[in-house]
Amino acid sequence: MRAVKFTSNIAIPAIHSSRAVAEFAPIVLTPGEPAGIAPEITGLAWHSLKDKPRCRFFLLGDADYWRERNSSIIPIQRIRNASEADAVFVNALPILHRPLIAHPLAGKIDPATAPQVIAAIQEAVSLAFDGEVSAIVTNPIQKDALYAAGFQHQGHTDYLAHLARGRGHDVHEVMMLVAKDLRAIPVTVHIPLAKVPATLNAEAIMIQARVAARGLTRYFGIARPRLAFTGLNPHAGENGTLGTEDRDIIVPALRQLAAEGLLVSGPLPADTAFHAEARNQYDAILCMYHDQALIPVKALDFHGGVNVSLGLPFIRTSPDHGTALNIAGTGAANPQSLIAAISLAAEMARADRG
Repeated sequence: MRAVKFTSNIAIPAIHSSRAVAEFAPIVLTPGEPAGIAPEITGLAWHSLKDKPRCRFFLLGDADYWRERNSSIIPIQRIRNASEADAVFVNALPILHRPLIAHPLAGKIDPATAPQVIAAIQEAVSLAFDGEVSAIVTNPIQKDALYAAGFQHQGHTDYLAHLARGRGHDVHEVMMLVAKDLRAIPVTVHIPLAKVPATLNAEAIMIQARVAARGLTRYFGIARPRLAFTGLNPHAGENGTLGTEDRDIIVPALRQLAAEGLLVSGPLPADTAFHAEARNQYDAILCMYHDQALIPVKALDFHGGVNVSLGLPFIRTSPDHGTALNIAGTGAANPQSLIAAISLAAEMARADRG
């Protein structure tokens, strides 16, 4: 089936934040899994960004443990509140000290720390709602450890959405992966591939597209975002020959979105949607399942990819990798994804302030 392009001249209204964020508030980093590579990459990220005042951040975590894991290479200084981070940042990694109940060995999870990992996420959200930080950057968590502590969410994104809903916000969270000039959104995320066709529906596609368009306008300064959509089946179904989902689910969703004023194109065959010339034709691409979005992102920039959560009432980014327990403490951890996540969070916060 050939891709169909829909356009309209109806303007998309911008969203205005209801939160009060200080114009130059710092970014807060959560600790993630302490036994993973977070202490190392956080220290290396500070070293890389310490001369860039627009990227200043502080960590919610155990200053003593972070010092142990960073040896004497990275200077660390405790702060009493978020407002002290600015003065400290140029000379040391600022840490809002939250002592761990145990100091795990690198690469060896201690379940006793799991409640504190969860509490740090909660505190970061409170800081965001109180206007003390301009964005949240989350270090990777080890979900198995959190599940043992009663954590009942798929991961960071839906937990952050849960916390926002608890404060009265109507939230439709969207995961967007960013690598160089590619922004890719999986419509279905952490479900078995066999369940994708039955789970995929026009409403889910439209909700995510609307959130993506608003987020691209608000945080990336794109007045009229161009959204592309992959097909679910090979060759986008070839008009039903290779599957009917593209014809019966995706195309009607795109027609409705176009009627609402969004610039949309697709469904595109996924095997031709990600090369350089194709990427020039859209600002973001919505993909029908997890690997359809993440494989091109990681192929394009494995070490520099960033996970962005759109649709939340605060800015949140994260490195696009896990806890890497197997290399924790070895000095092999690459901080580029965390550096990119912090830098992008700072750019989004500046765009949001207009």
